Amino acid sequence: MKLKPKQSIADYFADMEDPRIDRTKQHKLIDIITIAICAVICGADTWVAIETYGKAKKNWLRKFIELANGIPSHDTFARVFAALDPQQFQQCFLSWIKSVATITEGEVIAIDGKQLRHSFDKKDGQSAISMVSAWATSNRLVLGQRQVDKKSNEITAIPELIKVLDIAGCIITIDAIGCQKEIVKTISQKNGDYVIALKENQESLYQSVVQLFKKAIKTRCVGLKASNYSTREYSHGREEIRNYLMLSNVEHVLDVNQKWQNFKSVGMVESVRIVNGETTVETRYYISSLDDNAKLLGQSVRSHWGIENSLHWILDVALREDDSRIRKDNAPQNFAVLRHIAVNLLGQDKSKKFGIKNKQFLAAIDDDYLAQLLKLMI
Repeated sequence: MKLKPKQSIADYFADMEDPRIDRTKQHKLIDIITIAICAVICGADTWVAIETYGKAKKNWLRKFIELANGIPSHDTFARVFAALDPQQFQQCFLSWIKSVATITEGEVIAIDGKQLRHSFDKKDGQSAISMVSAWATSNRLVLGQRQVDKKSNEITAIPELIKVLDIAGCIITIDAIGCQKEIVKTISQKNGDYVIALKENQESLYQSVVQLFKKAIKTRCVGLKASNYSTREYSHGREEIRNYLMLSNVEHVLDVNQKWQNFKSVGMVESVRIVNGETTVETRYYISSLDDNAKLLGQSVRSHWGIENSLHWILDVALREDDSRIRKDNAPQNFAVLRHIAVNLLGQDKSKKFGIKNKQFLAAIDDDYLAQLLKLMI
């Protein structure tokens, strides 16, 4: 990843439209956004906490924002973020990502959905919202997000997210819900590769792939272009062996050439787990645009788990996303962007060797450290 010249927070969010009418504007929109970003980095997870942070750090904040009328109240923060256009806020977030970093070729970008469990509101009949996020696995960077429409599912949100990302030369990994022709088409049109899990939701293709691998194993891949790769790991008394088998140039065999764009190979992953003398075996299947490289297939599959083990875990444990009661109008989506900004800035800092929760604590008590984290934004 290559870093680009830094700009200010105002530069990134200058295009945000202020939803307030003029007579109610006691505080600049950019001041409200800046305080919220700093507060969430420092561990604030409610509007009251953001106001409390602002009041405690007012003198420091005045070094780079005006605060003509002091610190906004928690009600002001709540009203503004509930009214802000989430698509515009997301676009500003994307402009920041594109301004500070360029994803290098070959990066695995994992796309996965996550429900904000406490964003529901029974009184207003609002169910919990779900967000689809894109995670650069090796660089540990959130690249973007998209809310899942209440009347739809991740199948429609995923291609909309992909359309706003720069994925040329990258490998997109998605769970089986993303195994859809239109999603594959969207990835291919943006010059990206893909590794997508295949399950019974694509029943005909799934059965054909299963039968193809059975035949390949039985005949030792005679007449097929095959590649294999294996790993073995030991951890806490557990042994895990993963065998990867990739069959390439199978689009004609499976009759998918005209249906699935850039479909070049299928992969099978056999996971053998030995714990306390007991052995379990799990087999998973994938479709891919990669060709004759089982090792790269395996690395892509393993990298995909990073969005669960890193991003989602951090959001839930460090930033307490699942406990959040923020639920009014656009506020849950916009607060999710604030969390992603915090994850990126905290995660990119390599000066400290402890976890994100401790980095948040240090940022809250050490203004110099927070300024260091914000070096790409102020």
